[in-house]
Amino acid sequence: MTTTQDFKTLAEHAEHDLAGASAAEVLEWTAKTFGDNWIVASNMQDAVLIDLAVRAKPDIDVLFLETGYHFVETIGTRDAVEVTYPDITIVNAEAEQSVADQEAEFGLLNKTAPDRCCFLRKVVPLRKTLARYDAWVTGVRRVDAPTRADTPIVQWDERNGLVKVNPIAPWSDEEFAAYIAEHGILQNPLVQEGYLSIGCAPCTAKPVPGADPRSGRWAGLAKTECGLHG
Repeated sequence: MTTTQDFKTLAEHAEHDLAGASAAEVLEWTAKTFGDNWIVASNMQDAVLIDLAVRAKPDIDVLFLETGYHFVETIGTRDAVEVTYPDITIVNAEAEQSVADQEAEFGLLNKTAPDRCCFLRKVVPLRKTLARYDAWVTGVRRVDAPTRADTPIVQWDERNGLVKVNPIAPWSDEEFAAYIAEHGILQNPLVQEGYLSIGCAPCTAKPVPGADPRSGRWAGLAKTECGLHG
């Protein structure tokens, strides 16, 4: 039986061993190491990470946080991804309360207490879903924001209690765009409209030209992360 300490040690060694590996090599290692017990997270801004992952494991589980506040374009992208990659399984992680029930009890938390809203509709559902797996794969990149500049390829996720793999962490925006162009990857249509970091509709705006892509998230607030990655 593999213990928590075993997984921590595994992550420490992999962080060093895979430091210069390609995204494909990292995902091949993930598939070999964790078998069926890993999941790929996607906010459905694009299908880059999913496209990479299915090359290592065609029937991979894909985690989507169904907050109830998404743009209709995001839901449409999720549905299109499911058709494009028919062997994957979309795992829709939902909060215990519906949006209507939450708003009836607490009001518009996304306006009055966005951290609590993210906690209830993202962090808790994520934690419950990840409890079924040994590892999760994210699309976090170091260029996304200053808070992500030191993101390792593999790490132990203390908060959620499993290995966290970030195969495209070192990718530049140019490398990311090149992969989309070369492979014809699905993108959320909002990207072409200028939304460079897409979250829930009430908390997402277009960033000012030249600004940090994530500046459109919770614009006007000190909040920069939803609590999933830091």
